Amino acid sequence: MTDDLFPGFASHWLDTQAGRIFARLGGSGPPVVLLHGFPQTHACFHRIAPALAQTNTVVCMDLRGYGWSSAPRSDAGHEAYSKRAMAFDVISVMEQLGHVRFAVVGHDRGARVGYRLALDHPGRVERLALLDILPTAEVWRRIEAGAMPAAHWGFLAQPEPGPEQQIGKDPLAYFRGLLTKWSGRGLDVFDPRALKAYDQSCNEPNRIHAFCEDYRAGATVDRTQDEADLAGLKRIACPVLIVWAEFYLTAGGKTADNETPLGVWHRTFAPHATGTHVATGHFVAEEDPEGTLAALTPFLGETP
Repeated sequence: MTDDLFPGFASHWLDTQAGRIFARLGGSGPPVVLLHGFPQTHACFHRIAPALAQTNTVVCMDLRGYGWSSAPRSDAGHEAYSKRAMAFDVISVMEQLGHVRFAVVGHDRGARVGYRLALDHPGRVERLALLDILPTAEVWRRIEAGAMPAAHWGFLAQPEPGPEQQIGKDPLAYFRGLLTKWSGRGLDVFDPRALKAYDQSCNEPNRIHAFCEDYRAGATVDRTQDEADLAGLKRIACPVLIVWAEFYLTAGGKTADNETPLGVWHRTFAPHATGTHVATGHFVAEEDPEGTLAALTPFLGETP
């Protein structure tokens, strides 16, 4: 258990269409939900959630297929692990906890759920903070143009059961290898208790399959929905904050004309977004909680 990572937070298992979703709840004030990425769990927010809970009602949930949440069966169209489906989980969790409108902070895959939620349900999201991502359609465009390596995106999106079988030979080596590669200082940046939670979530066949389905959805249905919204000039209605890491500046985050992640969001889904750069690896909330909070706290506290 990772209870000691979230002192004073209550634990909840909430029934949704995906099955049971695990969430932690703490603090009081305007509600904000924190959504983790791959290959992590809600534990990735343990260094910022207590501080945010001083001024906000904070919900940290495990996405479907991750952590202690249910891993629903996949389908041929990968709809079960689309970000649109995961966004419905967020709505269900927040409604059951008493919140119809709320702020969203998402990292990595959780940020993809966050911006899809804001696009599909603009009346739900008060403000949106996206940590270290570009839009899914933009990532695939760059991969296909040779401007960004396919890396795990291409591998995990391969047809079943290829990636599952490869990862299944030594899951901890694979996932710990990604954590090491994407962080600024290897595994030392992670609290051992958080790292244990990630190990437990990754080291199980149904979870490995869920992770692959997450990326298969990204390569298919998520991308299609992004492209349709871009073609229709659909934009995020609420205030948006973009926080990106030095990781992006060395792994495809700038185009040949030095376009930053903020610039990408300006020309795609969030023309009025504000943003800041954090000098870390990919895991901004764990590698630089102070810098991440310095960006998030004033943004979440702004008067609408």
